Parts: sequence; C-alpha cells; structure tokens
Amino acid sequence: MDPPKMSSAVLFGLVTMIAWSLWMAFGNAASESIDPRTAAAISYLVATPIAIGFVLVSDASLVVTARGGLLAAVAGLFTAIGFIATYAGLSTGSTTVVSALGAMYFVMAAIIGMVVFGDEVTMTRLAGIVFAAIGVTLIIR
Repeated sequence: MDPPKMSSAVLFGLVTMIAWSLWMAFGNAASESIDPRTAAAISYLVATPIAIGFVLVSDASLVVTARGGLLAAVAGLFTAIGFIATYAGLSTGSTTVVSALGAMYFVMAAIIGMVVFGDEVTMTRLAGIVFAAIGVTLIIR
C-alpha cells in the first residue's frame, strides 16, 4: 500500500506553522536580549533578501499591476505593524499570550475574507472560528 500523498497546500501549511513557531520563539529570545524594535528591524533585514532571492530563482512572474502592487504594499504595511507589535508584545508579556493572540490572525483573515471579499460563509467555517476563539482563550488563561 502506497503512503498517502500530501498536497502542496498541506506541505506549505506545515512549513509555515513550523517557521512561524520558530520565528516566535527566537523573536521572543531576541526581544529579551535587545530592544524589540531593533530585533524586528534585523529580522526584516534578513527576511527581505531571502524573499527577493526566492522570487528571482523561482518561476514567479515579475509583472506587477497597479492594483496588485498596491494591495501587496498595503499587506506589507500591515505585516510591518504586526511584526513590530509582536516583538513589542514579546518584550513585555508572555510568549504564550502574544503568540496565541497573534495566531488568531487566520480567524480575522477568514472573517475579512467572508465580509469584504465575498468568501462563502458556512456553518463549518463559523464553527471553526468559534472553536479557535475558545482554544485561544483557554491557552492564554
């Protein structure tokens, strides 16, 4: 019997989970060792050339439309705000609280997707949002 094949979405999701958890742990340690704003800036300085290098060596299209470029820039703005807020939170509070609340971004993104971008609203998705909120509440207590 052949082992089940993992979809690329699941694989990338797992890599994301592991990378974000390591980022949070190392970010916490960094924000306890140096000013969290400086730690955030250093993290971005390391991440930026890696992201650009990935685009250049992959088959990514370099065509940028005005709408796509603007949306990506706005996403980058909110990434920076969240990134800096995470480091500031880690320097003043528990990794458990900051990471659990920060991880709720996927719930907020799902809600925004349904309300603003017209993603389908289903009972399963609504139940998932409720259960995620309950889970985070239990983690941070």
